[in-house]
Amino acid sequence: LSDGSFNKRGWSLGIYLENAKRFDYHLTMHHTIEEAYIFPILGKRMKQFSESEGLHLESHKGIHDGLERFKTLVQQYKSRPHTYNPTEMRACLDSFREVLFSHLDQEVEDLRGDNLKKYFTLQEVESIPI
Repeated sequence: LSDGSFNKRGWSLGIYLENAKRFDYHLTMHHTIEEAYIFPILGKRMKQFSESEGLHLESHKGIHDGLERFKTLVQQYKSRPHTYNPTEMRACLDSFREVLFSHLDQEVEDLRGDNLKKYFTLQEVESIPI
């Protein structure tokens, strides 16, 4: 959509940027909750979620860095719509695409039932505050 094809959906630039702002908010909130409540529990037994060796925390940092650049661009375009540059927006999104999608794939793999039961009982998983 960053290429301007949001118009084909009947969206204005303002609506597209509002959705971009929501994407940033929801992804940031998702990571904040994971890091505060879920990763500390998982990290006690699964090194990939630990604070010291955590691949997932490292991925979150890379994603967050990209989101900060994204947020800055969205704010710029909201305040000065005439400066919207689809190439710049796409480049920004692409800058953290690999780390985001790799993280999602790895997180799904690490949290699969077959893998999770190597570290936790069902009762322990059910007690995780989510």
